[in-house]
Amino acid sequence: MKSSLRAKLLPPALAIIFSVLLCTVALLISGDNPLDAFGAMIGQLGRGTTAVDTINSGAVYYIAGLAVAIGFQMNLFNIGVEGQYRFAAVVAAIVGGGVVLPPVIHTLVIIIVAVLAGALYALVPALLKVYRGVSEVISTIMLNAIALGLIAYLVSTDAFGVQVGNNIGTEPIPESGWMPGIPMGTGTLFGFVFIAALVGAGYWVLLNRTRFGFELKASGESPTAATAGGVDARKMVLTAMLLSGGIAGLTGLPELLGRDHEYLQTSPAGYGFAGIAVALLGRNHPGGIALGALLWAFLDKSAVSLDNVGVPQEITTIMQGAIVLSVVIAYEIVRRMELAAEQRRVGRQLGRDTSDIAAGGSV
Repeated sequence: MKSSLRAKLLPPALAIIFSVLLCTVALLISGDNPLDAFGAMIGQLGRGTTAVDTINSGAVYYIAGLAVAIGFQMNLFNIGVEGQYRFAAVVAAIVGGGVVLPPVIHTLVIIIVAVLAGALYALVPALLKVYRGVSEVISTIMLNAIALGLIAYLVSTDAFGVQVGNNIGTEPIPESGWMPGIPMGTGTLFGFVFIAALVGAGYWVLLNRTRFGFELKASGESPTAATAGGVDARKMVLTAMLLSGGIAGLTGLPELLGRDHEYLQTSPAGYGFAGIAVALLGRNHPGGIALGALLWAFLDKSAVSLDNVGVPQEITTIMQGAIVLSVVIAYEIVRRMELAAEQRRVGRQLGRDTSDIAAGGSV
């Protein structure tokens, strides 16, 4: 019990200590005062819409992190979340702007289209993995590049794009397809934040309360043992990739349905790659991923506050990398500590058993 509690609490504590030390060193090297920098970052939460914006961005990172974590559970590295979510967002925006439906139904159609589009784009690397043994890392990286070309075509005026000022984007989604937010002070909390929370809850239930979740984790830990137990490894790989792609398809919807209502050629990118770091921070646990997503979003928003006190904005990128590195190091240190402790316990037990046998023989 004591060992289990230590294994859960010690890694996050060490990660926080390591990350603070690394960030402090980076600030000192850059010639900046760490206290001023940390004070500006914390103080920003009480000004303007920063707190609400952090939660909104955190929801986006959270969904991306969950999409990556599904693959991690199966020992699959779905690095294609970036292409999957952007492709899904474009398709959902095109469909949402091209149909006229009653409120709620319109929004649900957009969400379903996004999930299906994300899953469809993940189907390609899944089939290559299952039937040709192609590494999902290679295939998803290549498909990320292909997605950029597809998006550029779909959003062009030769396809579904329309001129929006000096930019080009999809046809605006009518108000019936929007997802209303919650006004909070000077900002608005995306309604999709609650959908993201439901996705996280569903992820936890799927992995911990269903047979499928057990088989998924078992296949990830030992495909050979899972196959011997009657689990179809090919089916699990295919299902895990489709689930990952489907969840990835939701990543662009908080901003699409809650703020932008159209997909522009200049729409934000990079959420899929950040989701990999967020999943690593959260150790594939929905609660941990939520904290990692909020931390990542907080650091993103910190760039402006640091610039206001004369600290280069690039420091936030260094901080994000330092935190991921700290988490990896902390968990590896604790893993080795637990392994050494277990070996000592086994050694002591063997020593006692040998002594008992020797004592019994002498009698």
